[in-house]
Amino acid sequence: MLESDEAARRLGIKVTTLYAYVSRGLLVSHPSPAGRKRLFALDDVERLARRSRQGKTVETRMATVTTGVTQLTDEGPFYRGRRATDLAVTTAYEDVADWLWHGPTGSGDIGEPGASGPWTAFELAPPPEMAALDRMRWVVVMAGAGDRLRSDLRPEVVTHTAARVAASMGEALAWPTPDAPSRPEVPLVLADGRERPGSMAARLAARLSPDPGPALVRAVNAALVLMADHELATSTLAVRVAASTRADPYDAVLAGLATLAGPLHGGASQQAYSLLLEAKHHGAERALDDTLRWQGILPGFGHSVYRNGDARYGVLIRLFEELAPAEDVAMVRTLVALADEHRVPAPNVDLALAAVAWATGMPPDAGRTIFAVARVAGWTAHYLEELDERPLRYRARAVYAARGRARPDAGTATPGPPTLGG
Repeated sequence: MLESDEAARRLGIKVTTLYAYVSRGLLVSHPSPAGRKRLFALDDVERLARRSRQGKTVETRMATVTTGVTQLTDEGPFYRGRRATDLAVTTAYEDVADWLWHGPTGSGDIGEPGASGPWTAFELAPPPEMAALDRMRWVVVMAGAGDRLRSDLRPEVVTHTAARVAASMGEALAWPTPDAPSRPEVPLVLADGRERPGSMAARLAARLSPDPGPALVRAVNAALVLMADHELATSTLAVRVAASTRADPYDAVLAGLATLAGPLHGGASQQAYSLLLEAKHHGAERALDDTLRWQGILPGFGHSVYRNGDARYGVLIRLFEELAPAEDVAMVRTLVALADEHRVPAPNVDLALAAVAWATGMPPDAGRTIFAVARVAGWTAHYLEELDERPLRYRARAVYAARGRARPDAGTATPGPPTLGG
């Protein structure tokens, strides 16, 4: 059963229109056992969506996937019923990952120190000199190649592998040498004062910033939590497709990383970083105008899901303001205010992530790096969920349309042998 917000989103309408459909007899609402909300049957909503899509250009959808991992709302994502924006400042990323993987039946209460166990990297040779995303893909390939039982898909093995993969991806970012030793890690201090030494946030901050302080570690942890999952984002769907073929966890993560590498998915914060650099050097007005002239859109603004603003932005931008110099905070505020004056859609989490990276001396692709490590948690949760479904359930059908003039031998070719698994 779907709540009204989710039913309206799937239909591409407002909630008020949804209830108008009910009054016209197009849909039936059902009482919720938990309160005053009304519920809608998934099959009824999808049947109506298919009718309304006929003859219209609509959002592409391979399949309808029922998930218990993440729900997207106007308040941001909820991870198995917990608001991600709350978890971002109260809970270590590792414990949020454990919650995504196991939920209430996991190894301990969410936020319990040590609940997710040690996140230790694989023992690998130093990676070649290459870009950060390529390094992360390299370590996943090498870790998988060295795992002699990589096809063991028991949940406890998959989650242990995922934790080590994420740790290895972070460690690959900066390999210590005599000329460039490792920077000391600052413990993560949560909102209630609890310390988490050796956290993923501390490790990433030490590898990405020349001066990782406590405020930056808190901001990196918040970014990891906020980016951990986002329902059926493109890379997550790729991971679920890999899981449906029963690919092992390493190959599933590689499927996610390959999709995230596109500039329209994982690269948004890097483009927003460039916008901030432009604004710093030439002023907010010129930066916005030049970006609109050459790109047609403003990276870091607007979101296809959050029409009234991305709640994740508010959490991370406040942490940015705690650690950034006053002039940088003022510049970002000016940039956002100017965009708002011109009715540009509200800023999203990619702008806040870019601001944190820019203000603390991280490289331009640091946002995508944090995004990639964070998303291992969500990818693994969806991977495990997909293993409980029937395999090979994703099979889109094409509508053939000839392009240009037909070949002289069209229609006379001898068909080849049938393929397996297509």
